[in-house]
Amino acid sequence: MAPSLDPEPDSVADVLANPLKQKPTLVAPEPEHCPGPESQQAGTADSCAGCPNQAICATAPKGPDPDIPLITARLSGIKHKILILSGKGGVGKSTFTSLLAHAFATNADQTVGVMDTDICGPSIPKMLGVEGETIHISSAGWSPAWAMDNLAVMSIQFMLPNRDDAIIWRGPKKNGLIKQFLKDVEWGDLDFLLVDTPPGTSDEHLSVNTYLKESGIDGAVMVTTPQEVSLLDVRKEIDFCRKAGIKVLGLVENMSGFVCPKCTHESEIFKATTGGGRKLAEEMGIAFLGSVPLDPRIGMACDYGESFFDSFPDSPACRALKGVVKGLAKEMGLDPEVVMPEEQDA
Repeated sequence: MAPSLDPEPDSVADVLANPLKQKPTLVAPEPEHCPGPESQQAGTADSCAGCPNQAICATAPKGPDPDIPLITARLSGIKHKILILSGKGGVGKSTFTSLLAHAFATNADQTVGVMDTDICGPSIPKMLGVEGETIHISSAGWSPAWAMDNLAVMSIQFMLPNRDDAIIWRGPKKNGLIKQFLKDVEWGDLDFLLVDTPPGTSDEHLSVNTYLKESGIDGAVMVTTPQEVSLLDVRKEIDFCRKAGIKVLGLVENMSGFVCPKCTHESEIFKATTGGGRKLAEEMGIAFLGSVPLDPRIGMACDYGESFFDSFPDSPACRALKGVVKGLAKEMGLDPEVVMPEEQDA
């Protein structure tokens, strides 16, 4: 007989309805006529008199987060918000986020923001060439770092006294920083805000979904590599999005093959043993945005904080990424030729 989870996990509906709340630890079982430790009357109802849990229930947080309307107002100038998800580490989410940001920013008429919610492994500043920047605070809020005239970045990396310092935080503190990134950062008017997330379906993902839900999320882009080990976790991430009410805009298969820059022969590095990203997209009923091949020059561009689109516009990977951007634009109901005009796609 298979073992069961102990203690019994909270219901999915309860976690999604109250993602940032921690149930109060009671010192005695709930009595028969208990209004519930999370109700508005908890600790103050007539039936609470004499209960050992009365003081605990009375001081437990209740009701919606009062900061959510402030976040909604702060983000009112952002047209489109896109989450970059996977569930699996090492598939290139941050790399893809930086490439997608540069792709959108190739259109000088568009302003792009990138929010790095990978609190324990912030790599976006390095990839976008702003690792040495610091946050400036004014009466208007926190100012993001600008990698280009039309590309803004916010990450915990800017707040560390030493670039190699480890962030050893529990969930509530990470959730609090994500809230500050949304409530206190002066994002201004953006065409796109890309949210780079860590692996998993837990604290950071619940926080982002909760804080952004009222202001509106366009959807999520799933990133995977071809092998089944990666697809296993991506399936869970897609299930998370469906339960949380987040539209899945499509799936990108990263590192789908290696194209030799000299002979242009393509080799399968990660074999698609069960059909890869395209087959998964068909199974899950989501759009397949395209396959991006391995290119060592992408890693080099990220290491130096340069735009791969500017340095290698004719590479197979660059052409594939442009196809992904146009497919994503269609899924969002946008004109692909406006998002990435032909003269910048040559």
